[in-house]
Amino acid sequence: MPHITLPEGLPGIRSLAVYRPETGQPLYELAQALLRSGSPDSTLTSAERELIAAFVSKQNCTAFCMNSHAAASRYLYGDQRDLVDDVLNNPDNASIAPKLKALLAIAHHVQADARTVSNALVAAARTEGATDGDIHDTVLIAASFCMYNRYVDGLATLTPTDPAAYEAMGERMGTLGYQVPKTT
Repeated sequence: MPHITLPEGLPGIRSLAVYRPETGQPLYELAQALLRSGSPDSTLTSAERELIAAFVSKQNCTAFCMNSHAAASRYLYGDQRDLVDDVLNNPDNASIAPKLKALLAIAHHVQADARTVSNALVAAARTEGATDGDIHDTVLIAASFCMYNRYVDGLATLTPTDPAAYEAMGERMGTLGYQVPKTT
């Protein structure tokens, strides 16, 4: 049960965006910018961006964000949707590009202690083809999802247990992006 009175039937951050639209709107705009647009010189796809969000959320043990962004990533990966679960279960052995593995290593360090993002980690990502935009966006996605995760968990928002609920969320996020839910 949530720690505060939130709109019923809206899980996770969706309920928080409706509860406080003046903060919900900029948070949704940030998610849209990070997960759909990105830096002008970034080569990350929306599927990869969603995967980074799901990866960080898994490390933070935030089930709602991990499941919803994993579902969005699966939707966006299409026929390669199994990559998402491979990364979430064992990123070191997942069949993903070396560049994405290097960026996930950076995301992991941002999540655990951002001060440990080293020149060596950044150089390894550059060696694999990461651009400044890729590195920037990976760090900002990881940092932002630490905040989103703590916001969702700190107020004990509704977390569905039915996987089908997340599939629907993933498709909505994959097609419509990030829009504050309408309440009427």
